Amino acid sequence: MDTDPIDKSNSKRYPPVTGIGRDEHVGMVREIFATIPKRYDLLNHLLSLRRDLAWRRFAVRRMSFFNTFRFLDVATGTADLAIEAARLNPAIQVTGIDFVREMLEPGRQKITDRGLAGRIRLLQADAMTLPFPEGSFDAVGIAFGIRNMPDRLRALREMRRVLVPGGRLFVLEMTFPRNRFWQGFFNLYLNRLLPALARLLSEKPAAYHYLADSILHFPGPRAFMSLMEKAGFPNPERHSLTFGITALYIGRRPQD
Repeated sequence: MDTDPIDKSNSKRYPPVTGIGRDEHVGMVREIFATIPKRYDLLNHLLSLRRDLAWRRFAVRRMSFFNTFRFLDVATGTADLAIEAARLNPAIQVTGIDFVREMLEPGRQKITDRGLAGRIRLLQADAMTLPFPEGSFDAVGIAFGIRNMPDRLRALREMRRVLVPGGRLFVLEMTFPRNRFWQGFFNLYLNRLLPALARLLSEKPAAYHYLADSILHFPGPRAFMSLMEKAGFPNPERHSLTFGITALYIGRRPQD
């Protein structure tokens, strides 16, 4: 898909995620993530107070491998979830995919540095059309990536397709907490503190305005679990993490 040339200026602002078309959303996400890889890990760890590491570990510890012994990390970014899965499950092979090529380069370096190049491969690919046969993986995960996809139902159905029967999907995503106290704090954090920190530490602070907007407009737990059921994951689980600012959703592909 053709997109406009990337604008690397600090002043660019992005439109709200509500009300934009699919192609505009895809082009915007591609542009944002093509320009922030250098400090992406640092900012993620800092802005989550390093809780993102614990959230990924929580998800990986609930995975099981029983047929293909393969794990797919969708929207892998810099490969943190892929690396954690390989580290905690020495018997598996891991594939990470992301549609933004620039995000994969830091991930490849991290994989090499950790001696995992023989067990993790990273590919540039689109979650809407995963390049794998049906039933290729025991587990599929996506960490903080589903909110960037304009057609979430299609993405969920693709992830279900590549799971073996009985295989499970793990979706980590930030969400707006339901507790009134934490709602006020989180709203202040997303709209005031996060952009201020991003201006100090990032060459692309506008990307973090988009981040806040995408979190605020992500569906609530009931709506997202309903979407998972529609995609073919009956009775999904939800685990609330860190006062409800993040959730782990788990769905199982039924046995044929």
